Amino acid sequence: MTRVLVVDDEPLTARTLGLNLRARRYEVVVARDGGEALRRAAEWHPDVVVLDLGLPDIDGVEVIHGLRGWSRVPIIVLSGRTCATDKIAALDAGADDYVTKPFGLGELLARIRAVGRRAGPPGPPPVVRVGGHLIDLEAKTVRPPLHLTPTQWRLLEILLANPGKLVSQRRLLTEVWGPAYARQTHYLRQYMAQLRRKLEDAPAHPRHLLTEPGMGYRFQP
Repeated sequence: MTRVLVVDDEPLTARTLGLNLRARRYEVVVARDGGEALRRAAEWHPDVVVLDLGLPDIDGVEVIHGLRGWSRVPIIVLSGRTCATDKIAALDAGADDYVTKPFGLGELLARIRAVGRRAGPPGPPPVVRVGGHLIDLEAKTVRPPLHLTPTQWRLLEILLANPGKLVSQRRLLTEVWGPAYARQTHYLRQYMAQLRRKLEDAPAHPRHLLTEPGMGYRFQP
């Protein structure tokens, strides 16, 4: 059964899509904002994402960037934005298709089928080395064995999925803790210190989990 992640904060649109997709034997999960969408995608591994751009916490283009850091899942943007610059931004970020609202359900279903056919086979499970540890992001295991809490895992997953890239404080806080915590930077300091103690050879002088003061954090392979 094909898994579809619907990301839309409009209750009527989300409900209509959910009902119609389930009636056609799709498995559906609905996310109401960008942070929830990224968490659901990491946990559930959908086959297709149908994404609105106008989300209440982070812009849909940022959600696309977040997904493309670690996943090749087909993304169909379903948005009321008709400006060419919005379409270009979404497609350049990694969206596979762009449908404007109002839309015809038959056309959307055809596009879901089309991107599903074009999607290549899944790549090998992502395994990343951090110091002396091998971290399997799909199986959520560490070798040699090491215990990480769910919050530590989620924070680490986002950083490892964006090697060499600056990940902003706001994005990390929103994706891991939710939009209400977007300014609670002390959470990041505490959890990054914990991760460094567990993963870095010299936590006081990290080589992999780096701080960019006032901006965010970076995983350096």
